Amino acid sequence: MKKVCAILCMSLFASAVFAQDRQDSVVRWMSIAGVTTAVNVDNPISADIHSGTFAWSARAGRAALSLATGSLVFDVDGLVINGTAFSGTPGPVTKVVGTVVCSAGESQEVVRDTKAVGLSKAGTAHFAGVVQGIPTNCANPIFLIRIAEPAGAAGLWIATGAQRLNTF
Repeated sequence: MKKVCAILCMSLFASAVFAQDRQDSVVRWMSIAGVTTAVNVDNPISADIHSGTFAWSARAGRAALSLATGSLVFDVDGLVINGTAFSGTPGPVTKVVGTVVCSAGESQEVVRDTKAVGLSKAGTAHFAGVVQGIPTNCANPIFLIRIAEPAGAAGLWIATGAQRLNTF
């Protein structure tokens, strides 16, 4: 019941926020996919954004971003590690951030994070709010979910938005 209420609230928030942006550029990711990597192998997005060193998967998820207002909504379910002693769980990861990357790997790269949100033992996390400083001309926007806690792994990406749709 809590999960249904959370998803309903996020859907209503997203509808209200994005309804204001009729003339806006909205980017939507229709699913969330975990990082695919071998144990202890980095899969970087750019020189400053490195991957977690375990493979992760996500059962479901989505994200939406208004480039005009910075409004961002994301949810992910079943974000868990594949293999290792933590298989089927988020392991020691208890908080994540959503990250928007514009112009990844280029000199004008822009990286903006949400506030940290809890990642449940079932691998569920939700965020709805505004991310400041996203350029309206964000080139090739990428959405990532990165570790916020534990601190020793903070900043490593473990999932990404997939099936991107741009509505301009």
